[in-house]
Amino acid sequence: MGLTYQESGVNIDAGNTLVKRIKALAANTHRPELLNNLGGFAALASIPEKYNEPILVTGTDGVGTKLALAITHNRLETIGQDLVAMSVNDVLVSGAEPFLFLDYFATGKLDVDVAEKVITGIAKGCEIAGCALAGGETAEMPGFYRGGEFDLAGFCIGLVEKAELVSGSNVEVGDDLIGLTSSGPHSNGYSLIREILKKHPLKSHDPLIDQLIAPTKIYVKSISPLLSRVNGLAHITGGGFIDNIPRMFSSSLAADIDLTSWVPPKIFQWIQETGNIDNIEMLRTFNCGIGFVIACKPQNTEKILSSLNNSGENAQVIGTVSPAGAKPESRHLVVESEGFILNDSLS
Repeated sequence: MGLTYQESGVNIDAGNTLVKRIKALAANTHRPELLNNLGGFAALASIPEKYNEPILVTGTDGVGTKLALAITHNRLETIGQDLVAMSVNDVLVSGAEPFLFLDYFATGKLDVDVAEKVITGIAKGCEIAGCALAGGETAEMPGFYRGGEFDLAGFCIGLVEKAELVSGSNVEVGDDLIGLTSSGPHSNGYSLIREILKKHPLKSHDPLIDQLIAPTKIYVKSISPLLSRVNGLAHITGGGFIDNIPRMFSSSLAADIDLTSWVPPKIFQWIQETGNIDNIEMLRTFNCGIGFVIACKPQNTEKILSSLNNSGENAQVIGTVSPAGAKPESRHLVVESEGFILNDSLS
């Protein structure tokens, strides 16, 4: 008998077993617009009838090297939620409703139990965001990944009414900036975190590992009801405050952030002190405790804060929109498309 695909390292039967297991998970995320079931060549869906001029909004992302930390400490239950969060939060920035989600799971040797655990987290993230897990790809690539390693990527399709698109063009001087707290570093800055852990290793049961593995928050359900009251949105991901906040408004504007207006989770203090990281590096690498930012007119601020906090978020005003070139007060950060000025420290 000649050489087989399985002898080459690809187990088709294992892949089929995984598909059978995850069909029930995908069913929990079903939306009525889906026209076929998981397992087809492509996902089919109709546009919800509520849209008159729908705009498609797409987002794709991974979870970076947080995945390596999760694999090392066998904390795989929530990494799938991270994957969903990174894309649906990006789609939300345009005011879009996350509609469909697809995942890519690549590994050297498929462990069905591991993959099922990860995709269970993906399905949970889709449920939280209100989007359907419509399909995906499982790639078994022997010799490409070391034993036990795998990688993830996700892709989200969102929808927004053309007239309701949030572009940031309405952001203006005097707008308030509302910050929604994060659950921790979310899915950014983990290459730096892992360098710290090489010199200061932690046991898997250490509470600090729990904080580092905490899943990225999904802000869809708390922010979506408020979209008619917002002028701009920013998802604080890689690049931290310095790179992400200026993406929500024109180059003629700046964000004046009061660094004393919130208390970052203790994990950021551990990262900064243990790694001997300066304040600027913290602000351009991590979310520092604020995972999402809303720009709104001051007359809308109280209603937005009330709604957010009633929905379980911890939100507060963290700054205002200023003209570009503004100088920061003590313990403030001013960021704009051309750069930033930090006055004083985070501590």
